[in-house]
Amino acid sequence: MPEETIAYHDPSALVQTDWLEAHRGDTNLRIFDCTTHLQPAEPGTDIPYRIVSGKADYDAGHIPGAGFLDIQGELSDNTTKLRFMLPSPDQFAAIMSRHGVGEGARVVLYSAGNIMWATRVWWMLRAFGFDNAAVLDGGWEKWRAEGRPISTEPCAYPTAKFIARPRAELFVGKERVRAVLGDSRTVIVNALSPDLHHGKGPSRYGRPGRVPGSVNVPAATLLDSKTKAFVPLADARTKFDATGVEKSKNVICYCGGGISATVDLFMLYQLGYQNLTLYDGSMGEWARDDSLPIETD
Repeated sequence: MPEETIAYHDPSALVQTDWLEAHRGDTNLRIFDCTTHLQPAEPGTDIPYRIVSGKADYDAGHIPGAGFLDIQGELSDNTTKLRFMLPSPDQFAAIMSRHGVGEGARVVLYSAGNIMWATRVWWMLRAFGFDNAAVLDGGWEKWRAEGRPISTEPCAYPTAKFIARPRAELFVGKERVRAVLGDSRTVIVNALSPDLHHGKGPSRYGRPGRVPGSVNVPAATLLDSKTKAFVPLADARTKFDATGVEKSKNVICYCGGGISATVDLFMLYQLGYQNLTLYDGSMGEWARDDSLPIETD
């Protein structure tokens, strides 16, 4: 029986390596490496991990013409102890303007190690009203595996004017999540691993477990482990359907720090879901706040 093919809701938001190589000379194209690394935290600290910019990886080799975005360093709110929190509209607009993203720009995002860094920036761009952005399917690994051109030359695009048009509904905080616990109109999706979802073993986020009532669709299951590309949409739909993630419901996705959950959000968006939200603080906030309920098996 032939595999079912589902049309992408927004095919322009996902580009392939052959398309990018053919178009990387387009004057309106802005390519960005978003690579970030999570490393074990120092013993005795209360942070879940150390964040290391992928700039050194970028300097060692990147897609020709690509710039570099430092997600924690310049595209996060650094006034809070929580990592990777959404910056203010003014901060985001200033950084995007400096990197040459404005009216008429076409943005392509990629990362090494995991596509979640690219989908995080894609989701932030959407949250600030910019829709002409795409994720490179398979990211750096696929580009390199195919023997495509690599450069060590830095890139700086001409400055532009990014106008932030915030869509507040794309990000929510802990109070909103707590308010919808048990609401039949809402489904909360955990993108972390099954072990973390079920509260098995130690958790680097604090108390083991999950947001009560949440279902588990691990971001890792939405990616091909060999190619790093997204799985077919039919496969993704099967995973979401199996956990009761229905299009008629409001969907809130979370993970550890609001990063891998954007892989789930990207696939849900491509499946045509409308009411999608990211809990930005995720378990990095929820698990450490004893006033919030937590659930384990």
